Amino acid sequence: MVRSSGGTVADMRLKLAFLALIIAQACASAPAPVDDDRARTIALLTHQADAWDKAIIRKDRAAIEANMAEDFRQIDGGGNVATKTSFVEGLMSPALEIDPYTVEEFDVRLYGDVALLSGRTDMTGRYDGKTFSSHYRYNRYLCPA
Repeated sequence: MVRSSGGTVADMRLKLAFLALIIAQACASAPAPVDDDRARTIALLTHQADAWDKAIIRKDRAAIEANMAEDFRQIDGGGNVATKTSFVEGLMSPALEIDPYTVEEFDVRLYGDVALLSGRTDMTGRYDGKTFSSHYRYNRYLCPA
């Protein structure tokens, strides 16, 4: 029988197997708060995004602004940049009517303290009485202040 300073090879194997069993059991029985927190965060952000879209349709200035950072920026397909003020003013224009819409392919991805929300919207409505439709994909980046 081969001996090492810690006992026989068979003893060492038994100890290693026992240690592996303890580690496996600890991992299997450990709670998963990270997954629960992640699911709650995704649910909260999904609800918040849906509420913001509905506030836009209702032209609820306070609800829209409450969901925007002061340094909000939107870049449209033509490369034009809207600030929080200009974006909200555009939405509040009496000339703009947005029909109810849904966001398709909505997705939330979490990267530490940063969230990436993305989706696709087929929006219709009227501007100065003329019908419009706008089909676009978007990304919203959310991070702590």
